[in-house]
Amino acid sequence: MKTCIKTGLTAMLMAATAVTTWAQDEAFPEGSVPNEHNIAGADYPRIGPDRRVHFKVHAPEAKNVEISFRGPMTKGDDGWWTLVSEGPEVVGPHYYTVKIDGVEVADPAGKPFFGMGRWVSVVEIPEDAAEADYYAMKNVPHGAVSRSAYYSDIRNEWRECLVYTPAEYDKNPDKKYPVLYLQHGMGENETSWSRQGKMNLIMDNLIAEGKAVPMIVVMDNGNIESFKMMPGETMADVHKRFGAQFPAILVNEIIPHIQANYRVKTDRDNRAMAGLSWGGHLTFETTLRNLDKFAHIGSFSGALFIDPAKLGEVYDGAFKDTEAFNRDVHTFFIGIGGEEHPERAHALSDALRAYGIENVYYESPGTAHEFLTWRRCLREFVPMLFK
Repeated sequence: MKTCIKTGLTAMLMAATAVTTWAQDEAFPEGSVPNEHNIAGADYPRIGPDRRVHFKVHAPEAKNVEISFRGPMTKGDDGWWTLVSEGPEVVGPHYYTVKIDGVEVADPAGKPFFGMGRWVSVVEIPEDAAEADYYAMKNVPHGAVSRSAYYSDIRNEWRECLVYTPAEYDKNPDKKYPVLYLQHGMGENETSWSRQGKMNLIMDNLIAEGKAVPMIVVMDNGNIESFKMMPGETMADVHKRFGAQFPAILVNEIIPHIQANYRVKTDRDNRAMAGLSWGGHLTFETTLRNLDKFAHIGSFSGALFIDPAKLGEVYDGAFKDTEAFNRDVHTFFIGIGGEEHPERAHALSDALRAYGIENVYYESPGTAHEFLTWRRCLREFVPMLFK
């Protein structure tokens, strides 16, 4: 056991040397550029003009090195391991890890992101500048993302939410703002929307262009960082447990905390919630059972378990009175990627409309179950709010 532990730690230390021993006069692959999420001074991974990714890791004593989802690397005489992805990668951000002699770690050459239930690295394949304009860093007023701590009696623990305040927030001390509660997906946490999702840049640009009203965005941990089955559990049991406390935490603890510490409007017309993947599921569980508190609802590739034949029964009968629902819910958004089998989401949208429930269906062209889909969903959803 001691030998295994020592070997694992050695492998991680060897990986950590990758960013410090690279020769400055190395000839880089023609036309390639460093991944935008590399730490300062790290030349690899690199993105080629053909959208292939060039990986390089220094581990001279290792026996085997792999890049997750892309396969084994080849070792050179100089102790550097290399790998070039076989074909063009899909545009957008992709999680990856480095596995050195069986020890899987985030790339020391990359900035940390929380995804897949752990700290990982991200390689981002750039979109065309015109397509990526809505989340580009621009010379516009920028809001702030800060941490706000509170104690949860439901969880018996201290928690932190991340709060985006628009650029004008500190300049208008008497103004109150509407609030969007924005949830991450399975295996992610409260940092994911502002890191992988580039939420703050999307909000800054939409507000600066007059496409969205200035608002506060709150991102909290949905208690879905890891998806593990307990002894004797079925998958159905896990589904019921996974994030089950969060709706109560949001309604009874997070919302009061935000209202006590930020200048926000407190009526339902100025409160929205949206989430991606399992965060979409938590959004429906929270909002549709508390329609007296939310007037804007968004699902981005949501894990929605709704039988279209029983729309009058689900979520405590939230859809039963269609006239009241359409009057009280000002935005009801269902978004999904065009490459993640959108048929079910589209069918749900159609079924809701046929039942009498107004909703907006959005399909992101050419994207799958990934943050590029969800960035686009946020871009489409936010301008509809609080008008």
